[in-house]
Amino acid sequence: MLIALAAISLLAVVVLPQLWVRRTFDKHALDRADIPGTGGELARHLLDRFSLQHVAVELTERGDHYDPVGKAVRLSDKNLSGRSLTAVAVAAHEVSHALQDARSERLLAVWQQLARLAATTDRAAGLFFVAAPVLALIARTPAAMIALVLIGIALLSVRVVVTLVTLPVEFDASFSKALPILQHGAYVSAADLPAVRSVLRAAAFTYLAAALISLVNLARWVRLLR
Repeated sequence: MLIALAAISLLAVVVLPQLWVRRTFDKHALDRADIPGTGGELARHLLDRFSLQHVAVELTERGDHYDPVGKAVRLSDKNLSGRSLTAVAVAAHEVSHALQDARSERLLAVWQQLARLAATTDRAAGLFFVAAPVLALIARTPAAMIALVLIGIALLSVRVVVTLVTLPVEFDASFSKALPILQHGAYVSAADLPAVRSVLRAAAFTYLAAALISLVNLARWVRLLR
C-alpha cells in the first residue's frame, strides 16, 4: 500500500505540472477579433523592433522554442497563425530568448554550454542504463557496485543541472523581458494582463516536469548508493 501511494504521489508530482501548463495554454488559446495580429506577426515585429532582423520566424512541430544555433524563433501552428493571448504571450517569450542570445547574457550562455554537454552525457546514459543489468552481474564486489552507481549519478547530474539552470533562464524571458515588452508597448490591454501573466508563467514552467523527472532519477541512484 505504501509503495502504491508513493508511486501515485510521484506520478502526480511529475504529471501535474505538465497538465497545468497545457490547461493554461488551452484556456487562453481562443482566437480573438480584437487582437490585431498573429503570434508570428508579433514575433517578426518584435524582432525587427529590437534590430534582430537576422532571426527568422518559422513553423515547428517540435514545440515552441528559440533555436540559438539556427537563429530562429520557432512557433507551433496555433501560436504562429493564431490571434490569441496564448499566441501573443508565447511569441513574446520566445523572442525574449532571442534577446538573451543577442545580448550574450551569461545565464543563457552557461545553459547553452551545459545543454551541449548534456546531449553527450544523455547518449552515454542511454548506453549505460541498457548495459547496467549486465554490468551489475559482472560487478560482484561492493566497490564495483558503488562505482556503477556513481557513474549513473554523474551522468544524471548533468541533466539535473541543465534543467535547474533552465528555470531562471525561462523566468527571465517571461517576466524580465516578455511581460514588460507587452505591457509597456501596449500590445495587450490592462484587462488581459492577468491572463498573459498566467501564460508566461506556464511558459516558464514548461521545463519543470523535466527537472522533476531528472531529480527523481537522480534520487533513485543516490538511494542505491546508500
